[in-house]
Amino acid sequence: MRVPDLTLRSLSLATAAVVLGAGAVTPARASALFQAVDLSQERFVLVAAPIGDGTRAQLNIYEQVKPTRPCFAVAPGAPAPVEPLLASFDFTGICSRFIDANGYSVRVGGADLATSYRLTVLRQSGDNVLLAVPTKAGAGPEMVVARTQGPGTNFLQLVFEPGWQLKRRAYGGRSLGHVYLYRDNWPEAGSQQGVSAVPAAVPVQVPAQVLGQPSASSRR
Repeated sequence: MRVPDLTLRSLSLATAAVVLGAGAVTPARASALFQAVDLSQERFVLVAAPIGDGTRAQLNIYEQVKPTRPCFAVAPGAPAPVEPLLASFDFTGICSRFIDANGYSVRVGGADLATSYRLTVLRQSGDNVLLAVPTKAGAGPEMVVARTQGPGTNFLQLVFEPGWQLKRRAYGGRSLGHVYLYRDNWPEAGSQQGVSAVPAAVPVQVPAQVLGQPSASSRR
């Protein structure tokens, strides 16, 4: 029987609550419900998407599910502008769009941090930084996940910091419509400093092309 991803997420929260009542949650027990599986990184783009007048931004993730027509276009540069082409047509079955905590969350190794971390984009004068911020005392350190590698208030590509990648959430070996911003291990002590003290990333060249191939496990 097919179990909707939102139902599974609710089950995960309920499971965590039961464990909390019994004592401290260990990573192995907290992550037992879901697994993290590899996916094709080139089918995705992380975007700092402007909110309202552009003074604030949020994380969007776009996926090219089928090559029927382009879902997004990334121009060269640092920062690299992104055109969200999927906003101009009915992208059902062609593209996926992840725009909030229902679609993405943080995971470190075996620890699913969906209930203890949130992702936020911080605009700075010289950059836009994607942060993983703990929402519970003792959850772990604040982590820099990605940067636009330059200033701007339009749709801009977020480039992962070393050690980060995308993975897909799975249940019982079946891929779900939820992605993890994932790293294998917690950052070493002292490697994640205050955002203003983190040195700027070295700009990288982004191909001016639309990325993507079909993905059988993806859903809108």
